[in-house]
Amino acid sequence: MVQEHHARTHHFDFRLEKDGVFKSWAVPKGLPDRPGVRHLAVQVEDHKLDFGDFEGTIPEGQYGAGDIHIWDRGTYDIHEWRDDHIRITLHGARAQGTLVLIPFRHGRPREWLLWKVQER
Repeated sequence: MVQEHHARTHHFDFRLEKDGVFKSWAVPKGLPDRPGVRHLAVQVEDHKLDFGDFEGTIPEGQYGAGDIHIWDRGTYDIHEWRDDHIRITLHGARAQGTLVLIPFRHGRPREWLLWKVQER
């Protein structure tokens, strides 16, 4: 699931359902659309699964205040999911292909690098 979020800063919320919650990252530039392109992904708190249907406005003064709409949804296959490396293949209406997430080695905590992998 990907939600476009017009909050304090415009970004995309990338959410993967795992262990009964959405593991979530804020991606300022959106998901990479071609192999080799790398984007910052900042891990945020897990979200309840019912948030996956949310579109609307979060009021000022609340966490994440701003407008949100669903940009894409679909399924994904897990190839690898460790604390330091996630590799998945997306099967969305808009976002498709294999993505890799790894935490920045020298970045701030919760900062990850997200990139699309060349399909073979």
